[in-house]
Amino acid sequence: MNPLQAINRALFSIQITLAVLWIYQGLVPKVIYKVIEEQLFWQMTGIQFLPTARLIELSGIAEIIFGLLFLIFRHSKTLHYLNITGMLFFCAIVAILYPHSFTQAFNPFVMNVAMAGLSVVAIQLVSVRQ
Repeated sequence: MNPLQAINRALFSIQITLAVLWIYQGLVPKVIYKVIEEQLFWQMTGIQFLPTARLIELSGIAEIIFGLLFLIFRHSKTLHYLNITGMLFFCAIVAILYPHSFTQAFNPFVMNVAMAGLSVVAIQLVSVRQ
């Protein structure tokens, strides 16, 4: 396998992983189950232009679409920069609203930093490809 093939395979693995994580995160806790933590989150934001259940569903759909973008735009640095920004933003929001969650196993910090880290590596791989 030549170096470009190795880079493309690694980049493909990252894209698939991020797509699966975003799609799962949008589909399972938001669209299918509408978990209590999501309900509490939207209630704490004070956003009331739609019912809480609908806000959860719409945010889940947005996450699913974002995940699908990783499958469509496989060499987009912009998408990865958005992912890094989003992960840092969500980490900060959760730290403000649910600081206790950072003391638990499999907490938002672990997931967000891991997903941002995958995007950092993907940006480096895309840069090497060019």
